[in-house]
Amino acid sequence: MKVLVLNCGSSSVKFQLIETSLEAIKNDTEERLAKGIIERIGMPASIIKFESRDNQPYRATAEILEHRVAINKVVQLLTDPDYGVIKHKEEIGAVGHRVVHGGERFSTSKIIDPDVYKEMIECIELAPLHNPHNIKGYEIAREILPNVPHVAVFDTSFHQSMPAYAYIYGLPYVLYERHAIRRYGFHGTSHRYLTFRVERITGIPRNQFKLITCHLGNGCSIAAVKFGKSIDTSMGFTPLEGLVMGTRCGDIDPAIVLHVMAKEELELHEINTLLNKHSGLYGISGVSNDMREVIKSADKGNERAQLALDIFCYRLKKYIAAYAGAMGGTDYIAFTAGIGENSPVVRQKSCEGLEFMGIKIDQERNNQTVGKEALISTDDSPVKVFVIPTNEELVIARDTVRCINGVI
Repeated sequence: MKVLVLNCGSSSVKFQLIETSLEAIKNDTEERLAKGIIERIGMPASIIKFESRDNQPYRATAEILEHRVAINKVVQLLTDPDYGVIKHKEEIGAVGHRVVHGGERFSTSKIIDPDVYKEMIECIELAPLHNPHNIKGYEIAREILPNVPHVAVFDTSFHQSMPAYAYIYGLPYVLYERHAIRRYGFHGTSHRYLTFRVERITGIPRNQFKLITCHLGNGCSIAAVKFGKSIDTSMGFTPLEGLVMGTRCGDIDPAIVLHVMAKEELELHEINTLLNKHSGLYGISGVSNDMREVIKSADKGNERAQLALDIFCYRLKKYIAAYAGAMGGTDYIAFTAGIGENSPVVRQKSCEGLEFMGIKIDQERNNQTVGKEALISTDDSPVKVFVIPTNEELVIARDTVRCINGVI
């Protein structure tokens, strides 16, 4: 089955066309036929990038003012006689949609029917910046491809296995009952993929090992995965909590918010912007939210850039140690996403001093591993450390097939 995977953001549509089936999932033999992204939707010069299996990459700019035009363009590219990989849109057997927030309603992926759609709408208040765009993508795709199943895959569902003592905050319990204030966690499809991939690499069933997964990109989260289930994760009620990120502050004393609002005379939207858009690596370094630029500047002697790097790695190290403690040890650690896959410096600094836990990084292996899957720990390291490029789109395609076949 050819599954179109859609990830609709506020001004972008990412997509992949993946050939898969239950047998292909079992044998890990899926094939990505095409992938691409349409960026700057709503701008006069939107950017279109498209790559297919057998053709040269396609790059263009065009005026794409709304998501409907963008998704129609996706289908057009897939069926283009020069660049595409299918002859007719009817070859698309299903569509898998990334949905950021599923609240407590969804612990698994679901075929979108009227009841599921209604509950997705009700989850908008938990993710007002993300879910509306995810849902809009579904609504448009449903019109363009009305005769195929559409499946919602939720970022939060993998973390629904957390126990109450991990997800309830130290606030009046009535706030949880009234407003669903609790830890939800995000990046769930990425953490799930790492769990499945470690199982495949090691040959050990996931219900027999303890794993710490580190998704480090512009947004960062870490999860404690015990016997195949997430028991804790660093992002919370929103993606703001946890690790220091590109522009997000991560964990802070909540009283700081009130203090800064009073001192700087900030409104709610202004403090929200400060915490989400002007903090993290960018706010500390004053250089960039891009770890590559921060490291480059630190190497040139920029003390604030060095401080940003040190804070980032120190916070990550604390979480690794904490989650090992929460699980009674760990067997594996896996790094992924832009920083996790491509920054040997971050991986090295984040694991330094954790030798007492059985973590021994092989410096040469680590330095040689950029953007590829590899073991970076020493052969005698009790805890094995991997770099694994994430593949969230593959998880979405697999869940789409599983839902359709009733095995999820």
